[in-house]
Parts: sequence; structure tokens; C-alpha cells
Amino acid sequence: MTAPLIIEAALNGATPKAVNPHVPHGTEEVVAAARACLDAGATIVHHHNAEGLLHGRHAAEPYLAAWSLIRQTHPGAILYPTMGGGGPHTDIRERYAHIEELADAGALGMAIIDPGTVNLAPAGADGLPLPIDLVYQNTHADVRAMIDVCRARDLAVHVSIFEPGFLRTALAYRAAGLLPRAKIQLYFGGAALPFGLPPTPTSLEAYLAMLDGSGLPWMIGVIGGDVAPTLAEMAIRRGGHVRVGLEDYAGSRQPRNQELVAEIAALAHRLGRPLATPEEAKAIVG
Repeated sequence: MTAPLIIEAALNGATPKAVNPHVPHGTEEVVAAARACLDAGATIVHHHNAEGLLHGRHAAEPYLAAWSLIRQTHPGAILYPTMGGGGPHTDIRERYAHIEELADAGALGMAIIDPGTVNLAPAGADGLPLPIDLVYQNTHADVRAMIDVCRARDLAVHVSIFEPGFLRTALAYRAAGLLPRAKIQLYFGGAALPFGLPPTPTSLEAYLAMLDGSGLPWMIGVIGGDVAPTLAEMAIRRGGHVRVGLEDYAGSRQPRNQELVAEIAALAHRLGRPLATPEEAKAIVG
């Protein structure tokens, strides 16, 4: 409880303005939302550009444009992008090219490694996943290539955990001494996006049992739900960190990103856990 809490703000993702008009898209809106979240207590900001999960090539230039402006007012912010899924339309060299370009430009706060494959579909009116062909694919060959790039450039990484098998892969690399310095991002599937483990204390305990003894910092997030009424307090009490934002959020409200950050910051204050400064967050992640 005395270790500082890292809050990450995931600004947009695939969430359209039709769902929430406050979702930022475009450089000007992303910069304004990022600054507001950083002022509210976040130290990490993640966002997407126009490219979707099935785009093979993601452009580095929009990230560079937004990040240069964000760092004019918040020079210590940790900023990182997304990447597209694999499949016959692309390969890992194309999908990871913008990560290399951002790193080589000295702009990348943290890389992203997604060590596995998962079916993703929102729940329909009948409660079943919609019958669509959306597979977020990362083969073991892709994972090795991502890790090789990050190790060669000495990058710290965000490791996405959508399913328990993702974490087993990450821990295998950790045991072999090959996992870069990392933040383990534990994603739980909310009611609107039923994948992986549900956002319950039992699910979190299962992941923490797997992480026991690893020494890896971990963060929780609920995609297709709301992390605040489910797992946030448990994570804060257990020494974990919290991700919020309109990329992930689903619920009856239409909040702004900074409001979700402020709610976690207020919860941490009530529980007596300090918020991490950018320097502390960098030290924790590595």
C-alpha cells in the first residue's frame, strides 16, 4: 500500500463517438485528453490512431505529432501506441515497423507485446458473442520477433494478457531471462466484450497466483466494462496498478477519460496509497 500507484489512461481504442461523444480522435483531441488525464493523476497514456486491429501497417507520424505536443506540457509522460493483429494480410515486420520507428526517433515511452491470440466480439442482444470473424492473432513466432526487437533496443514493454495462456508465455520468457523490463497488463472481459477471465476477485487471484515470485509489476483493466466498481480497490490494496479510459469503458454513463482517471486517483487517496510520479512510474516499470 505504500508503493506508488500507476494509473494508465487508454484514450480511445476502437470506441466510436456514437458510443461516447467524448472519445478523442485526431491529434488535437488526443493531445487535450492526454493532458487532462495526466493532470488528473495518470502517468501512462495509450491511444490508437485511425488504423484498426486488422490494419497491417500503423503509421508512426500521427503518434509523433501528438506526443511532441503532449511532452511540451508533460515532459515526463510515458506514451505508447497500439499495434494491429496478424493474419494472412500481413506479417510481424509490417505490424511492428511503427514501434521500431518510434523507438529509433527517441519518442517511444514503452513498447507493446501481445503474446497470444484471442477471439474478440462484442456481446449481442441475446448475450452471445456476435458471429463475426475477428481474431486478434499473434503467433509464437510473432512473439519471439517482438521480444527480439525490444531486447535489441533495450525497451521496456507493456505485455497484454487477454487469456491465461498469454501470461504463461510471458512467464516462460521471464524464466529464460529473455523478457524485457515489463509491465504485465491483466485484461478482464466485461459484459460487453466476453473474453478471457471475468472481472472478479477470484479471477484476479488466479492471475496473482501465476505471477507469484516473478517480481513483475502488474496492472488491471476491464475491457467492455468498468474497472472501478469491480477490481480497482482490490488491485490498489494488493500493490497493483490500474488502467482506465474510453478504449475499455462500457456502462450506462458517458464519462470523459479524465473523469475515469480522477475516480481512481480519489480511491487511491481514500485508501492511503500515493500516486506515482512519472519518475516513480519509470522506475517501477524499468
